[in-house]
Amino acid sequence: MATCFWLRRSMAPRLRPQPLGGLLCPSAGSLGPASRPAPSLAQLRRYAGGLAGLSAALLRTDSFVGGHWLPAAATFPVHDPANGAVLGMVADCGVPEARSAVRAAYEAFSSWRAVSAKERSSLLRKWYDLMIQNKDDLAKIITAENGKPLKEAQGEVLYSALFLEWFSEEARRIYGDIIYTSAKDKRALVLKQPIGVVAVITPWNFPSAMITRKVGAALAAGCTVVVKPAEDTPFSALALAELANQAGIPPGVYNVIPCSRKKTKEVGEALCTDPLVPKISFTGSTATGKILLHHAANSVKKVSMELGGLAPFIVFDSANVDQAVAGALASKFRNSGQTCVCANRFLVQRGIHDSFVKKFAEAMKKTLHVGNGFEEGTTQGPLINEKAVEKVEKHVSDAVSKGATLVTGGKRHQLGKNFFEPTLLSNVSQDMLCSHEETFGPLAPVIKFNTEEEAVTIANATDVGLAGYFYSQDPAQIWRVAEQLEVGMVGVNEGLISSVECPFGGVKQSGLGREGSKYGIDEYLELKYVCFGGL
Repeated sequence: MATCFWLRRSMAPRLRPQPLGGLLCPSAGSLGPASRPAPSLAQLRRYAGGLAGLSAALLRTDSFVGGHWLPAAATFPVHDPANGAVLGMVADCGVPEARSAVRAAYEAFSSWRAVSAKERSSLLRKWYDLMIQNKDDLAKIITAENGKPLKEAQGEVLYSALFLEWFSEEARRIYGDIIYTSAKDKRALVLKQPIGVVAVITPWNFPSAMITRKVGAALAAGCTVVVKPAEDTPFSALALAELANQAGIPPGVYNVIPCSRKKTKEVGEALCTDPLVPKISFTGSTATGKILLHHAANSVKKVSMELGGLAPFIVFDSANVDQAVAGALASKFRNSGQTCVCANRFLVQRGIHDSFVKKFAEAMKKTLHVGNGFEEGTTQGPLINEKAVEKVEKHVSDAVSKGATLVTGGKRHQLGKNFFEPTLLSNVSQDMLCSHEETFGPLAPVIKFNTEEEAVTIANATDVGLAGYFYSQDPAQIWRVAEQLEVGMVGVNEGLISSVECPFGGVKQSGLGREGSKYGIDEYLELKYVCFGGL
């Protein structure tokens, strides 16, 4: 899960926040339409000083089902990871609400699949246009609930919107085939048809982009969707629902059912076992993916999954060290190290090892600044919660106890319990946790190697394979290593590889299928063979 070159280009102004309050609550009363009033501007001004200019309509707290904003019987709090304050109380949907959302999507499917490709394209383009018009407000929502710096959040919104633009164009390029068989009086046709209702389960680290990358393709194909966003970041999904409604996406085509961590398991199981859902799209951990696969297997549902990674970042003796350091910073510390394609293990060849470690440490100290995501100059926001911080602490402690050298960082930051210092370790060995577990935090462990064969062996010695990176100026070596790395995506002399035009996904236990690109829409289509005889 990652952003792309847009991160480098987004220049959103940074705002200084004030304490946040738990002022956003689900609507009370009877079930109402999408026009249900949102929190007042006065409430938003109290909600956060930096969000005073935010459109009140985008901050929703109810579920969005069948074109209606619906409250639930219970609510759950969403916290600001920077200071722990309650951002708002959101509808806590359970199994009944999940079933209702599936039913709404199922009923909408028959009409949505009949909408012309040109009209679906036009509606997705309107949704894209609204995202661009509201990009600053959407970015502030991401920073508030996710913690990432506002500049990164702005980049995510642009990246997210581009998926709607891309698939609005791909909607008109779903082509079938005519096959000429050996029989003269027959013709064989191959049709591509939408699979039906899609259950979309998304993570917290890219709360907007992980939705549009899936939903854009699904809607373009003629499918309808039920989105279960991560419990830490539901506001982005609900804001997208508001804009989808404004764009004219028909009722029931895009549905959102937020739920608490307590109900996540049962809601996920309900979506994966519902007979009206033929397709599951999930981004998250490998462990959770396996559970969902098990549920989906009972009814033989089609699945696409983007799961965990353990990305190697290899620097060969032939590399441009300064270029490699810049790539390492971009790959490792984006979103404070909380992306599935973040470099997790740095393998550096003996000849340039010391130079790389020294320059990497200097660059980290010079360019990485920990702070609240709304503050000017922040490059490293908080981790999503204290559990994430504890994992980084565990990996650092384990490595140091086994002989690793702490070059810089290594402890919680003084700003608060969810902040951790950008950390660099050297003298790391393969028996350390950080070498074979995904850290998902601002920790860069460096392993020294001698030969190309050794580096490739270390890089491939894992049961996952999402992304891999390496730096080299040797053309022959570039071809060899790019082909030998057991990953779905390779960055050669580049630390940021994601783009809407290119296929995103992994091999081994890092997932099934591909997202984005011209291939992404195929995940939501079924092939139908029609034999036309009697000619």
